[in-house]
Amino acid sequence: MIITDIASSAQSIIDEVEQVIVGKRNTVRKAVITLLCNGHILIEDIPGVGKTTLAKSLARSIGGEFRRIQFTPDLLPSDITGSAIFNQKESEFEFRPGPIFGNVVLADEINRATPKTQSALLEAMEEGQTTTDGETRRLPHPFFVIATQNSVDMTGTYPLPEAQLDRFFGRISLGYPDRDSESAILGRQQVSHPLQLVKNVVNLSTMLEMQAAVRDVFVHDTIKGYIVDVVRATRESNQFLIGASPRGSLYLMRASQAHAAISGFDFVRPDDVKAMAGMVLSHRVMPRAELRAKGQTTEQVIDRILETVQAPVPVG
Repeated sequence: MIITDIASSAQSIIDEVEQVIVGKRNTVRKAVITLLCNGHILIEDIPGVGKTTLAKSLARSIGGEFRRIQFTPDLLPSDITGSAIFNQKESEFEFRPGPIFGNVVLADEINRATPKTQSALLEAMEEGQTTTDGETRRLPHPFFVIATQNSVDMTGTYPLPEAQLDRFFGRISLGYPDRDSESAILGRQQVSHPLQLVKNVVNLSTMLEMQAAVRDVFVHDTIKGYIVDVVRATRESNQFLIGASPRGSLYLMRASQAHAAISGFDFVRPDDVKAMAGMVLSHRVMPRAELRAKGQTTEQVIDRILETVQAPVPVG
């Protein structure tokens, strides 16, 4: 698959999703980039800004099966992965797959479940498989987890452990729409929900081809060095207790490849790295308490790091 085909197909997906997620093209673009990288995304936001709608519209645009898991304190791991049920007619146990067996899986309010239940997602997200009763089962491909957690109401929640946070390719936030976008939302949903208008523009086999093709986007050694320097700078920053992991370097490279591809380039530029650094690295660092007290975000610190790390001359 050539770069122009990847860019055209990705823009078609973004255009379809934008029919229901109004005024958030850059955020939708980041979600599509994560899908192209065969990763998973965490959405931290307030209720009612369209997190579920984003997941549904993405699934519909690629012709994938959408599944939703509502995380609650009493949710069990088997409620996610599935379990063996005794079939009296056949006098044997048969496996009933859980909601994790879908192409686009919405893990809604993931931090309301216990750590044991949260960990049921780890193998699925990292390996694309689940193991129950000693048997390993492959998940559908493509497999894309969109997990949400509310950033305001923290009552009865369990913080995600660092190991699970690191499994997420990126973190995004939708936020409030601007005035014009919110007015447009009212107009579009006055009679019916625009989700019904979202069309299937890319089939699953094409999406798999796009995911494979993105990995072939050229990354010059100087760009790889730049990525490493940016990630190492998060470890050396006095604003963070813990910097980004080596997985952060790898994911930043892949995100930069996808960003270049949907922009129509077959090689990674420094601007691709800069565009993706906040999404990929912000949840992989641990800020100091004084940073939060000042009302600053990890994304703002990463932006300052990007200003100080010397970028290489673009390579064509």
